[in-house]
Amino acid sequence: MLKTLRQIATVGIATEPPPAADKSLRLREALQVRILAVLGRALCIREVDAGSCNGCELEIHALNNPLYNLEGLGIRFVASPRHADLLLVTGPVSKHMEVALRRTYDATPDPKLVVAVGDCGCTGGIFGESYASRGRVANVIPVDVAVPGCPPSPTRILQGILAALVRSSGQEPPSSAASDGQKNCESA
Repeated sequence: MLKTLRQIATVGIATEPPPAADKSLRLREALQVRILAVLGRALCIREVDAGSCNGCELEIHALNNPLYNLEGLGIRFVASPRHADLLLVTGPVSKHMEVALRRTYDATPDPKLVVAVGDCGCTGGIFGESYASRGRVANVIPVDVAVPGCPPSPTRILQGILAALVRSSGQEPPSSAASDGQKNCESA
């Protein structure tokens, strides 16, 4: 311990001063204003796993970590479709989840948005349509935005959510970052 303290005393302060604030990175405030303007409150999401491998769910869970801080943007996950504004659906819709997905969609109050996440949710993926799979989410319920990728990154998923929100409001996105997300995510 003494050796470490001597080294600290001889080297001195080794940290760098913090950088100046970059005003171009103030996307968070613009997003909060946009969500409040469209909905008047937080955007509530109900995530539905319709038969995925859980790869997309891991990326969706990452949206809640401190790096992406979804709650700080005014977006939160809810346990009931009756409280949701947006359904985030992953996986190819399995035969056994078809009725549950339709019931969840019907229980979500209007106006509702649907975002299909991952290659399986967008196209049916490697499973396609078969005796056990109904294929893509759009075969069962209407989809507003499809976010391809196996699995898509948390940033791409967030871009898809924001693209659905912008599409529903009929307005331009608040910044170039959100508009890139709208261009990169496929609209159904």
